[in-house]
Amino acid sequence: MEEAAGCGLCGVKVMCRFRPLNESERSRGDKDIPKFNGEDTVVVAGKPYVFDRVLAPDSEQVQVYDSCAKQIVKDVLGGYNGTIFAYGQTASGKTHTMEGSLHSPRLMGIIPRISQDIFDHIYAMDENLEFHIKVSYFEIYLDKIRDLLDVSKTNLAVHEDKNRVPFVKGCTERFVSSPNEVMDVIDEGKANRHVAVTSQYCYYYCYY
Repeated sequence: MEEAAGCGLCGVKVMCRFRPLNESERSRGDKDIPKFNGEDTVVVAGKPYVFDRVLAPDSEQVQVYDSCAKQIVKDVLGGYNGTIFAYGQTASGKTHTMEGSLHSPRLMGIIPRISQDIFDHIYAMDENLEFHIKVSYFEIYLDKIRDLLDVSKTNLAVHEDKNRVPFVKGCTERFVSSPNEVMDVIDEGKANRHVAVTSQYCYYYCYY
């Protein structure tokens, strides 16, 4: 089980996604416990839990994106702040939800779908407008910020600009001109991530 939350025009919303049993769990005879009641309620051991949206194990990646992220992306493109993050224990499905298979139209997760929506928005605008899009990719590991596009930068600091918007000073910024270029940057950064994933591990993608 994992949770995804966002904040934008509608405040904070909490979505709860359940992954299916994996092969090892099925082989030892584990059974699914949650029961689903409508789109917002899950029942565990007879007790109902209500969220803004509950996504059953058979949910497709596009359903997760449409429920959890699509409106937030629209709000951000309209000039509002927005945040999407996944929270859950190890092996709960966070990476599958946020990344999925980066180059698969069906299995890609929230991040590649955000990239596609951002560029679709740009492509639909006046061709005389010029956009500059930069991507940074870094991780927070053992309370230190590490640049995944330049591994020599290992202890970066968070600052605020004149508008009080936080940013990571000195973090590498790559110009990108298509969703595929964003995926290439992610592939590069993933190769530099720490192998030992712990509860203190987070990674971030930043778009400008």
